[in-house]
Amino acid sequence: MPQWSVPQPEEPPVNNTPAPHGTPDAPRVAVRGEARLEVDPEIARITITVSARGTDRRTALDDLTRRNTAALDLIKTYGDAVEKLETGSFSINPELTRKGRTEHIRAYHGRVHLTAELADFTALGELTTRLSDLELTRVDGPWWALRPTSPVYAQARTQAVREAVVRARAYAEALDTHLVALLELADEGTEHAEPFAAAPSLRMAAYGGTDMAMTDETPTLDLEPQRQTVHAHVNARFTMAPPQL
Repeated sequence: MPQWSVPQPEEPPVNNTPAPHGTPDAPRVAVRGEARLEVDPEIARITITVSARGTDRRTALDDLTRRNTAALDLIKTYGDAVEKLETGSFSINPELTRKGRTEHIRAYHGRVHLTAELADFTALGELTTRLSDLELTRVDGPWWALRPTSPVYAQARTQAVREAVVRARAYAEALDTHLVALLELADEGTEHAEPFAAAPSLRMAAYGGTDMAMTDETPTLDLEPQRQTVHAHVNARFTMAPPQL
């Protein structure tokens, strides 16, 4: 005889996911951990603008090439104190003047932009002064910063996590209970360093003189590094033992 079986209803799957707001048996506490560190900068950047002007294009270009070479040679004499040296934009353009209905080229202007990054702040003050002593050379900066790989960022994140644990534990202890487990830790990121006490950036320009290096009478700038501030934020969720209310 044929065998008939009655299908049995399937049991619903067990949901082990904690309730989004916790349960009476596993109450949840959510906190935010923050850290703010004030540290000395690690590097300083300056920008150098070398200019030239001539009545014809070739003269302007020759002068610009000579002054650019003088600036690069001077920077390279500082060796390892200069961690990075880059050439940015270059331009040479005519200056037009109108005579009657026609336009004539009055002169040609040329510019080269350089960027130097130093970690030796003693050398920075001397180099800045010597560059400013060059003909038609402008120096802007310095801009103080931390390296992208600075351990300060990891230190700030670690401090933010510890602050989150301390804060969550304080809430649990206020209820005469204790933390049981960490459910979630969300990193909101570490903000880039910002100047702690911002001051006007240095701007120096030399518009005359010769392309000679600094003489013994030329003073060296005493530059005071700006402190940097690093922020870190984390969100953390914990479960705690049920308190006796």
